[in-house]
Order: sequence, then C-alpha cells, then structure tokens
Amino acid sequence: MTITLDTPTFIAAAPASLRAECIGLTPAEFHDRYCEPTGPVKLSDWTPLGERAGTATLEIADRLRTFVASGSPVAALTSALYDEGYPVEILRFHQRRTPDGMATFIQCEFNGRRGWGAALADDPAESTIRAMIAGINHLGSHF
Repeated sequence: MTITLDTPTFIAAAPASLRAECIGLTPAEFHDRYCEPTGPVKLSDWTPLGERAGTATLEIADRLRTFVASGSPVAALTSALYDEGYPVEILRFHQRRTPDGMATFIQCEFNGRRGWGAALADDPAESTIRAMIAGINHLGSHF
C-alpha cells in the first residue's frame, strides 16, 4: 500500500545530489517530476512476501510481466526490464526510513540519459520497485 507523504520530510531524506537538483521546485512539482508513476512501465499489482521481497506484476509496453523480487528488488526489476528490451542501469540507490515510511531514491540511466525516481511506501521492497518505475518513466519518452 502506498502511503501519503509529507513532501518536505520526504525531500529532506533525499540524497544531496537530488536535493540540489530540485531546488526551487514546489512540493507538487517535485512529486510530478520524481514520483509520478505514469509512463511506459506500470505497476499493476504488488504482493509483499516479507521484509525485502514480493511479487510484482508490471505492464511494460502493454505487455503484462510478473516477477518475484526476492533479496534484491533492484536486481529483479532490472533483469525483468532487460528481458523486455529495456536495458536500464541503476546508478545510485538511496533508501531511508522516515516517520511516514521507507523513502527510496534511485537514479536510472537508459541510452545515455539519466533521471531520478522517488517513492515512499510501508514496505521497503515496494518502495524500491515504485522508485525504480518512477525513474524509468522519467526517461520514458526515450523507450
């Protein structure tokens, strides 16, 4: 389940390089740029299977793909995207517990273009998957 976020607290949890990049953005602009899940990759379903695991069903370019994220949600999603023809590289990963939940910030690269994604969720693995999808969708016009 995704939870409501206190944007200033969420932004304060971000790594310094992302905070520097988003100076001057309103909380709504930050959310639209870094957290918005719309784009070529959509999370259709998430079922937690423990602290760092879960089953995710993604819609990638109008095709459904289900995978189990265990141990490393980053590796599982990266592999699933690669299998679908989207070789996304994860450059930076930052995760921090906040009063509102687990905040995750991920910088992705695809075809030489970089973008950040951010998410907040109760479950650390779900937060990771949602942040990756936001980052990938930030680069979405180049898929």
